[in-house]
Amino acid sequence: MRYLSICALTACLVLAGCAEPAGREAKVGRLHRTYADTTRTDWANAGPRPLATTIWYRAPDDSTESDWRVGVFRFGRNALDAPFADAGKRPLVILSHGTGGSAAQLSWLAEGLVEAGYLVAGVNHHGNTAAEEVSWPHGFALPAERARDISALIDRLLADEDIGPRIDADRIGAAGFSIGGYSALASAGAHLKAADRQVRCESEPGNPVCVLPPEAGFTEADLQALAGSDAAFQEALVRDAQPVGDSRIRAVYAIAPAFVSLMTRQDFSSLEVPTRIVLAENDEQILLSATRDAVDEGIPDAEVLIIPGAGHYAFLASCSLRGKMFVGALCKDAAGIDRDELHGRIGRDAAKFFDATL
Repeated sequence: MRYLSICALTACLVLAGCAEPAGREAKVGRLHRTYADTTRTDWANAGPRPLATTIWYRAPDDSTESDWRVGVFRFGRNALDAPFADAGKRPLVILSHGTGGSAAQLSWLAEGLVEAGYLVAGVNHHGNTAAEEVSWPHGFALPAERARDISALIDRLLADEDIGPRIDADRIGAAGFSIGGYSALASAGAHLKAADRQVRCESEPGNPVCVLPPEAGFTEADLQALAGSDAAFQEALVRDAQPVGDSRIRAVYAIAPAFVSLMTRQDFSSLEVPTRIVLAENDEQILLSATRDAVDEGIPDAEVLIIPGAGHYAFLASCSLRGKMFVGALCKDAAGIDRDELHGRIGRDAAKFFDATL
């Protein structure tokens, strides 16, 4: 395995002489689809599992883009419902967001990949997304369902009469952040069973991935109760015993992936695609050293990039000034880290990786 500082790839990270060029050559379109996975129920056991999806793509050069802002977050600049720039087939990258987030949080990565020639789609993971009015303990506790979302989304996109013909089905990759990074790895074969995670967390109670996030709103006792009484939860636990391993996914780009620090070589044994891991030096949610050790042991051919000075939330969407002032935990980065610049560099690195592996 090769460990690289992001500076080694770009010569510098925060020096004034490395300022990003203004603007973007490609126009980016954005559209939304309300797919569903009819093979699984929603967490209320009332209907099929929703797959609310955002799709980013190359739009015509004369498209009118506008800023996409929600609350304190800036989700890039794109042209809502613009036509496609052409009818050509493009490689596809599926994005998986972090805990309690949404596909929009990775718009910065999507736009960078679109500029590099990719079609990009991100799903809001049911029960674990701020895009829904209700969050569910199931969504937080059963990340394997997220990996199944990725596979189901590929099915839906390929079957979509407008989008399917524009996808090069032989060139599909997955990328994600935090629990979404784990989801991307799991979609390609990595597999940490919920029961194994629980046992390992009992011996590592101080590991951040073993602590319920503040936004969870439930306890471990609540999860135990669900496991004993809730039909949808129980069905997901049965599915959890089997890895996803979608062979259509040919490469994985995982950013600050959760749970990896708990994984063994055996948990990675079915992951056989090119993999790149991006880690933040000062990550407060992911144990850097333990994650590196697990990757070194379980994915020896992976390349790991370590970003100096960055924290976990530097990979979230950029924030408004109000966000930096009042939501500092999510919006304020360490001195010397320019989130927009970092996003641009990671986006180009992801494109370079997928160019080489898809």
